[in-house]
Amino acid sequence: MIPLKSSRSALSSVRSNTTDRVLHHLDTVLSHREEVRSINANDAANDTDLLHQIGYKQEMRRQYSTLQVFGIAFSIMGLLPSITTTAATGLEGGPVSFVWGWFAGGFFILCVGISLSFLGSSIPTSGGLFYYANYYSGERVRVPLSFLIGCSNSLALCSGLCSINYGFVSEMFAAIYLGTGFTSTKYEEYGVFVACIISQLFLCSATTRMTAQVQSLSIYINVFIIVLFFIAVPIGTKNNLGGFNDAHFIFGKFENLRTWSNGWSFMLSWMPVIWTIGAFDSCIHMSEECKDPTRKVPIGIVSSISVCWIIGWCICIVLCACIKDGDVSRVIDSDTGMVVAQVIYDSLGKKWAIAFMSLICVAQYMMGVSILIALSRQVFSFARDEGLPFVYNYVKVINPKIKVPIRATVFSGILSCVLALLILINSTAANALFSLTVAGNLVAWGIPIFLVTLPTESAKRFIPGPFYSKKFFYPVNIISCLWVVYAITMSMFPDNKTVTAQTMNYTCVINGGVWILSLAYFFIYGYRHYHGPKSNLGDGAEMGKEEDMDEEYSSQEERLHVKV
Repeated sequence: MIPLKSSRSALSSVRSNTTDRVLHHLDTVLSHREEVRSINANDAANDTDLLHQIGYKQEMRRQYSTLQVFGIAFSIMGLLPSITTTAATGLEGGPVSFVWGWFAGGFFILCVGISLSFLGSSIPTSGGLFYYANYYSGERVRVPLSFLIGCSNSLALCSGLCSINYGFVSEMFAAIYLGTGFTSTKYEEYGVFVACIISQLFLCSATTRMTAQVQSLSIYINVFIIVLFFIAVPIGTKNNLGGFNDAHFIFGKFENLRTWSNGWSFMLSWMPVIWTIGAFDSCIHMSEECKDPTRKVPIGIVSSISVCWIIGWCICIVLCACIKDGDVSRVIDSDTGMVVAQVIYDSLGKKWAIAFMSLICVAQYMMGVSILIALSRQVFSFARDEGLPFVYNYVKVINPKIKVPIRATVFSGILSCVLALLILINSTAANALFSLTVAGNLVAWGIPIFLVTLPTESAKRFIPGPFYSKKFFYPVNIISCLWVVYAITMSMFPDNKTVTAQTMNYTCVINGGVWILSLAYFFIYGYRHYHGPKSNLGDGAEMGKEEDMDEEYSSQEERLHVKV
């Protein structure tokens, strides 16, 4: 028989050895990190010189104008299409929750946008958020935290593509239902989704100049639909329904159609504005494809949020004013499955409703194109720094002819099709794609803002770019951080108190799983290749200054035109 004292001693020795091995492994993991570079946008001679300071060579053409940088965020937000797919959630707290929830939430989202604009103006790179997390973190945690943000941001944009295209599918079948009474199955919906992704891949694999022009086209389409909505729907409501709901109904009518308390039901009705005014970090992801990004990126972020906040609020007001007989429950539970579709149907009739939903489908499709472009740039930049698991060496390659990350674009499309398999589970799992986008983006936005606000040595690395306000920097950042925590909490809640497998909000499961698995992968294997943002200035020759690249492209176009 082994003496008890000896057993305890042996066990203690084993524990000590295990602890030592774990600590040694952690020390090894955390010691693998790239050097933090000194970056000052104010000292850069031009955009290429600033990109060199950040650590990268110029690989893509800078051909996005200020309007087109604004356009990529404005297009992704897609006001009327987004409100079409989310209005039911807002109206479950009645018109007052929907209208004022949009207005209040929009203000806080603008604060987040301003905070990110400070960062984007200082260090404009397509990697953006995960680069900032690495740059402003403490030495021991900056690499794993950067990796986590890279994964979270990539997942958020990917799920955003899924939710946008799922919205397109829903709107398309809503229009078909209005015309024919046809009801789709989940397998038909997934098939249309995949076809949508494939067609978008072709558009997003075009030249930089062509994808920039797509943003201009998307702006025109969205503006046209919004103007048409503001003119046609009120006229139809007045002529066919006899008038509008009064101001008390629009701004003061509360209805709790959830099982939550009145207060929390009111707060959950803020989700439409959170879902809609998102992915504005897409402007940051286009930093390496626009000239003067230290100014254009902040303009794109702040202007897109501001425009969508105010115009979206007006859409909410008009929508509530035109609800037939003020019957909120009826438009939420209508056979069309879309509040906006039902309101248009009631006000203008079947033909107008089909026409409107068809136009909204087009705008929704363009939203998908824009977010796929932004997603591909995030995936490319993460792969460039060897952060993308397993396939980074393949995905980080830029097409040598058109200077576009085609491989990253295709990879993004395939990943979206895999994630969209949630559609085949049930409608609740499919709807989780919306909140999945919100939570992933909020974490990716919030952590860099929080880090640069802390009174730490690493936060002192921040050197303001042209877009900066010393007076408002800290107050706005603090408001942004508090809002991010609150919005993440809200996005995790199910729509009703009684939770079943059908009513479960899977956001906490999916996002939590991704965050945990991302860190687990990093500490087990990922640390071997990802050491933080990695300079590629020594990887072959520079592909050309932005001016030379523009001239080369123009010459190629002229030769092509002559041949034709």
